[in-house]
Amino acid sequence: MKLELSFKLVLASLAVAAALPLGAQAQTRGGTLNMIVQPEPPVIVTAINQQAPTQFVAGKIFESLFTYSADLKPQPSLAKSYDVSADGLTYTFHLQDGVKWQDGQPFTADDVVFSLADMLPKTHARARVLLNQFVASVAKTDDLTVVVKLKSPFPAFLLAFEPGFAPIMPKHIYAGTDYMTNPANQKPVGTGPFIFKEWKRGEYIKLVRNPNYWKAGKPYLDELVFNVIPDSASRAVAFERGSVDVLRGGDIDNVDVKRMRALPNVQYTTAGWEMFSPQAYLLMNMRKPPFDNVKVRQAVMAALNRKLIVDNIFFGLGKPSTGPLVATEMFYDKNTPPLDFSMKKARELIKESGIKPGDYTIRQLAFPYGATWDRLGEYVKQALEQLGFKVDTESTDAGGWASRTGNWDFDITLNFTYQYGDPALGVQRLYVASNMVKGSPFANVQGYNNPEADKLWNQAASEVDKAKRQELYTKIQTMLVTDVANGFLLDLEYPTLYRGKVHNLVKTAIGLNESFDDVYIDK
Repeated sequence: MKLELSFKLVLASLAVAAALPLGAQAQTRGGTLNMIVQPEPPVIVTAINQQAPTQFVAGKIFESLFTYSADLKPQPSLAKSYDVSADGLTYTFHLQDGVKWQDGQPFTADDVVFSLADMLPKTHARARVLLNQFVASVAKTDDLTVVVKLKSPFPAFLLAFEPGFAPIMPKHIYAGTDYMTNPANQKPVGTGPFIFKEWKRGEYIKLVRNPNYWKAGKPYLDELVFNVIPDSASRAVAFERGSVDVLRGGDIDNVDVKRMRALPNVQYTTAGWEMFSPQAYLLMNMRKPPFDNVKVRQAVMAALNRKLIVDNIFFGLGKPSTGPLVATEMFYDKNTPPLDFSMKKARELIKESGIKPGDYTIRQLAFPYGATWDRLGEYVKQALEQLGFKVDTESTDAGGWASRTGNWDFDITLNFTYQYGDPALGVQRLYVASNMVKGSPFANVQGYNNPEADKLWNQAASEVDKAKRQELYTKIQTMLVTDVANGFLLDLEYPTLYRGKVHNLVKTAIGLNESFDDVYIDK
């Protein structure tokens, strides 16, 4: 199966654009783009940490084989083209020539092999599932060609190569080291258009233009500054005053979005999330009472009014979830039997469970992503207290939350994760027993264990017939809702607000996690 025509057209357009003089493209060179990163990430290497702030910053430093159009078609990045064998088991990636790491070393197929076969299967919670389960071998045929052989067909495979999911890491820096403690984690080196310059903890992260970037003439900006502003009201003021140019979803309280959108010369979009399709949910630690009891989990879900959450806490930026797949995800089934809001039913389920809520003090680990999440945590606390539980909320920062959640040190906590276009990539990882591993908050940290569901997940991931895949994923959705494998809350919608002087900000399905090599600002 040869490279798709659309991919060839993109390559042709890139070649034409590169040949044009800078003035013909109307881009302005230079300038600083001021943004916000919140909460402040513990590290900015996506191979080590996959929290949203990490992906936002690291996407400008690290690259993967592809990026993706809004309809989730792969577009050239470190791979300029690819071939797929007729049986769907062999993928050949043809790499860009002349790419260098930011320390001047050449980028080659060895880096891709090292990343996919060695580092990511050990350090990356999402990639681990895919690479360990489906990849039989990764090898180079020459310095610019990598061949990946799969154990079985995996229709979602080509969606797995954006920089947050499969960042290509420098073998010459990481090979033979402890990946988690390598000094480069603090001063990352990638192939991207921006180079790490400075991280003043609690104030800002600064990246500067890569003068040797492999795309001729790019990037256009001189500098990216990610400001750390802990208070959401202060972030809103910073945007109003013009000291920051971009607001990501979650940077300000949802209640302020309408007011910010109405400011002069402010642009607004909800595009750029097509790859991610984020979902918010309540994690209940099933390894111990009371949440090892399915009736208790069902009671909690019945006690949570998801429409109220969307309307009154997220101010309409989202939709109530009906199960483990968001409505925009492939194979979503709108007919999945719902767990409707009913305090009466919730109390009946508590009685059926046989537990006495007053015997338990629930430790709620606060989710440190802003005031909206604080209010959601307060609402969850109130709902559990109405069922008779005592609830203590324990605060922490983003790093502490990631560590404690990844090590199962909580009773309940909130989270949101990206679904990555296909359930085999972004959803399966949260529920299969094989990904019940400590160290990442984006694995099966709640402890859901259902061998029947695991079998269905594996069948669905390898099934090439779309109708049969739908049947399997429909069964999975019903099973996970019945088991309350997670507390499914809402399909999130994220707005981006930015100054009219900023151009080319959101152009692909990964939105603000892009490299920004094409972004420019009017002088």
